[in-house]
Amino acid sequence: MSSNKKPTKQSRLHSRNKNLERYDLEALIQIKPELKAFVKPNKHGDDSVDFANPKAVKLLNKALLNHYYGIEHWDFPDSNLCPPIPGRADYIHYLADLICEHNFGRFPEGNKISCLDIGIGANCIYPIIGVTEYNWNFIGSDADPNSIDSAIKIVANNPKLVGKVDCKLQKDYKAMFRGIIGSKDQIDLTMCNPPFHESEEAAKKGTLRKVQNLHGKQKNKAVLSFSGISKELIYEGGEIKFISSMILQSKTFENNCFWFSTLVSKQSNLKAIYKVLDQVGAIEIKTIPMGTGNKVSRIIAWTFLTKEKQIQWSKARWK
Repeated sequence: MSSNKKPTKQSRLHSRNKNLERYDLEALIQIKPELKAFVKPNKHGDDSVDFANPKAVKLLNKALLNHYYGIEHWDFPDSNLCPPIPGRADYIHYLADLICEHNFGRFPEGNKISCLDIGIGANCIYPIIGVTEYNWNFIGSDADPNSIDSAIKIVANNPKLVGKVDCKLQKDYKAMFRGIIGSKDQIDLTMCNPPFHESEEAAKKGTLRKVQNLHGKQKNKAVLSFSGISKELIYEGGEIKFISSMILQSKTFENNCFWFSTLVSKQSNLKAIYKVLDQVGAIEIKTIPMGTGNKVSRIIAWTFLTKEKQIQWSKARWK
């Protein structure tokens, strides 16, 4: 088994991330004038958005998607997760690098790449970035019918996405791939931002810590600035249980997919994740560090394809 478990570089925004520099708030306010009401000087005297306010975050994201990605229509219920755009973009860019490593330094684009987003959510954010940045094709699965309906509406209202994103309802909440990937399907990449809280109480504590970090002072109550319904944030057993189940299930589809991947928010979960990957016989494992602001995360990617099969796959699909 080939492995690159230990990150070899410091985490930061990817070099191709459109938000490497500070937000151009003037340009964003021109796109969404309502955003101006939520911009004020921070402790350093620089204009900044009130990230503790869910309405401000959603307006900022709408402006970012319009300004940098050409997405004019992006809306979903306020009860659903509202993602931080730079971090989501990083995941896509690092997956592109992973493909490039196995394609003689070339970025396969367009119809050559098929990506499965496990848990597309109501916001459809990963397919949006993957399509607009690399013109990839996406399957987006979700166990929540309302989230699928919302994602379908986003796709239908943005010409760039039409015909590029197929939204599928996962009827079995505990299944990751079954019912979505067919026996003869070939998927180049799978990705997932798993629910990382094991209970509602843990989710509330996590939210409180986030708001305290944003405000720099103690708070007794918190509004979740990035929202999120229970299935998006909570899974019995938490992140480690969800990812372990995903890894075990991936073995059944070892010849249908080149790279499986997931985000891992907790460093402490890595040891257990590597153990499960060893258990299922993963041929190659990659640990890719990510970081946005004060948040540090990482991508774990694994494949069951031997080096010979990897070369055969790239020649057959990416050239």
